[in-house]
Amino acid sequence: CPSPTAQAATACSQPDQGSSSSDEEGSSPCEEPEEPQPGLQNLLQGKLADLVEFLLLKYHTKEPTSQAEMLEIVGKDAQDAFPVILGQASECMQLVFGMDVKEVDPSDHSYVLVPVLGLTYDGMLSGEEGVPKTGLLVVLLGVILLHGDHAPEEEVWETLGVMGVYAGQEHVIYGEPRELLTKVWVQEGYVEYRQVPGSDPARYEFLWGPRAHAETSKLQMLEYLLRVRCGQPASSLALSEEAVRDEEEGA
Repeated sequence: CPSPTAQAATACSQPDQGSSSSDEEGSSPCEEPEEPQPGLQNLLQGKLADLVEFLLLKYHTKEPTSQAEMLEIVGKDAQDAFPVILGQASECMQLVFGMDVKEVDPSDHSYVLVPVLGLTYDGMLSGEEGVPKTGLLVVLLGVILLHGDHAPEEEVWETLGVMGVYAGQEHVIYGEPRELLTKVWVQEGYVEYRQVPGSDPARYEFLWGPRAHAETSKLQMLEYLLRVRCGQPASSLALSEEAVRDEEEGA
């Protein structure tokens, strides 16, 4: 059986059959890149999954990596496409796992992975076999912001459902999401989960917690959401263009 890391990397490289490459109701502010030929696309997807898995393993061991190491992972048959593969792997790490691939030494092209937006929490316990869960936290914080700082619980789960993340259902990357949203991240101080004042029957909502306010800002989050809207690959499991549009209209 493949490890969770391998499953997550493979999931990241799969094309999203349910997404549309164009906005039928109007023009999009971002142009879609041309799709490569099927044979080349299959090759690139396989190399992308290999590179994402390698980067996740490097993050798990807290080791830097280098361009030379990544070229070995990609292999000689795809080295000409290395800039494209690295770019897509970096987008996947950012959108799905909430990790930035940062070049720390241009002289030898060495890289490290750090959580996006200045966050300091990756959702991984010491010695735990798993992957970073910061990507889902960023999505939640973005949904809260786009709902005017108060996101109704039902709207949160509707948005996460676009990503295939459902309450009470184990997810290959994020595990059981309800516990993350309503317990773990509340205890970590990233979100507040409370009853809507005066609601009867009781309804609940999410707000930014004190740790989120301390580590990042609403401006940084809005800039990140704009990058997601314009740079999101169709294969990622992060916010879809449709979800972002719906949340903007709701806000």
